[in-house]
Amino acid sequence: MLNRAEKEAIIQDLKTDIGRAKAVFLTNLIGISSNDAVKVRKAVRDSNGKMVVTRNTLFKKAAEGTSAAELVANLSGPHALAFAFDDPAAVAKSLKEAGATLDLVELKGGTLDGVMLSKAQVKQLADLPSRDQMLGTLLATFLAPVSAFARVLYAIQEKKEAGELSA
Repeated sequence: MLNRAEKEAIIQDLKTDIGRAKAVFLTNLIGISSNDAVKVRKAVRDSNGKMVVTRNTLFKKAAEGTSAAELVANLSGPHALAFAFDDPAAVAKSLKEAGATLDLVELKGGTLDGVMLSKAQVKQLADLPSRDQMLGTLLATFLAPVSAFARVLYAIQEKKEAGELSA
């Protein structure tokens, strides 16, 4: 049983995490083996996130006055919150992948930059490419005209050297 000081410490930690997080996702870890729970937590942590499992009343008290208040308002039964501090899509993706292999892990909703997300919207967010993949695609798009120009110049140089073109 938790005493009042321990509960207050948990609430303060949760408030801090809610304030720092770009996104908060509602899920469940109860009912899976401890090894699987550790794998899910590690995947979220590798995405610069954090998983918290505690009592619903503590979630509700910590979320009062924040964008996550609506998310946790009607909780009943076991739940977990996943906080995304850097890349919300990466954390959502790691939870979705965990749900694909573990039947009990399910994305139930979330908030992104203070906006409530439905279950379907969280799954759409999870389907987005990661931040690094998007940056790579953007960089490739920017470099495509330059590399195409370089290939044309190289082809012209090869034809000149082969004597196919006259100066």
